Amino acid sequence: MSLALTRAVHHRVHYAWITAAVVFLVLLTAAGVRATPGVLIVPLEQAFGWSRATISFAIAVNIFLYGLMGPFAAAAMQRFGVRRVVIVALALLSASVAATSLISAPWQLVLTWGVLVGLGSGTLALVLAATVVNRWFVERRGVVMGVLTASTATGQLVFLPILASIAVNVGWQPVAWVVAAALAAVIPLVIFALPERPEDAGVRPYGQRGDANAAAALAVNPIARAFTVLGRAAHKRDFWLLSGSFFICGLSTNGLVGTHLIPACIDHGIPEVAAAGLLAAMGIFDLVGTTASGWLSDRYDSRWLLFWYYGLRGLSLALLPFSDFSLTSLSFFAVFYGLDWIATVPPTLKLTTNAFGREDAAVVFGWIAAAHQVGAATATYGAGDLRTVTDGVIGVSPR
Repeated sequence: MSLALTRAVHHRVHYAWITAAVVFLVLLTAAGVRATPGVLIVPLEQAFGWSRATISFAIAVNIFLYGLMGPFAAAAMQRFGVRRVVIVALALLSASVAATSLISAPWQLVLTWGVLVGLGSGTLALVLAATVVNRWFVERRGVVMGVLTASTATGQLVFLPILASIAVNVGWQPVAWVVAAALAAVIPLVIFALPERPEDAGVRPYGQRGDANAAAALAVNPIARAFTVLGRAAHKRDFWLLSGSFFICGLSTNGLVGTHLIPACIDHGIPEVAAAGLLAAMGIFDLVGTTASGWLSDRYDSRWLLFWYYGLRGLSLALLPFSDFSLTSLSFFAVFYGLDWIATVPPTLKLTTNAFGREDAAVVFGWIAAAHQVGAATATYGAGDLRTVTDGVIGVSPR
């Protein structure tokens, strides 16, 4: 990282905002990886004759490891540094996604897309945003966390229509090549523009008044630290309440809608590119909803925010089966559901930080996010298996 660059930039804007922008791009690109399975389910069915359950199992492994990596990734960032961990994760993801274009058997799909991509994407998850926000910001944490969380939605908006078009018009292998290239392109930006800590850029955390001791790297085994923090957190009711609610969050977003909306649309005669456009539209409204949620979490009781978010999400899912599953009705669903897609993240992080303190917050949030992805994995495999079991029974068959 060039100190001259940080000083030149600091004359115009606090470098915390530059750091947040770099992390936003990293998370946006990683979101492209997480958006890809929904595009590939039907092409893989057609190319290899694999069942929806078989493909969904590999995606479920991916989502499970994505969540499980969170607390260990947070501890590794504290031990080895954010920049090193992010660079290694991006390199692993790029190589693993590229390797998926060579698969020819289900076990290879599980190994590449399930295990390797799951480990890499789990490192570039919400714990990265939480670590950066707690390290670089004293003020505006809710807003910044909202924007960084919304990068997932923006990634859907950027990648989904493009990837769906490539899958339909060129083939499924080029989808993997495009995503791998995008991941590799971000690595130089991290190397040259992401300082480890504010003091490395010659600044204080944004909004800090007066001097404060810089947090030193923890010379502790990341695995041991992750489990030590879990042991402390597990004795508090707040941890189980937040983990349980986040389980439902993951089940209803990444697992159910994020993975299976596009294949379900295809089952009902909606073209793949149009279905990807619906999921991308959710991304647009999620960008608005999650950013607004961050602003609200800086001003209002996060417990009440979560009450309304989960209540409205449940209402939208309860009404979905009564729609005619047309493009028009799904467009209304995309708007309503998109506004609430991951608006739960900023208030959940704030409650986590308040309950467990800044030092442990990122690791505890990693465990809570793991519960989110366990829920997502449950819905991913469960819905895929149910689709396979009920094939022909409910009048829906693969295209």
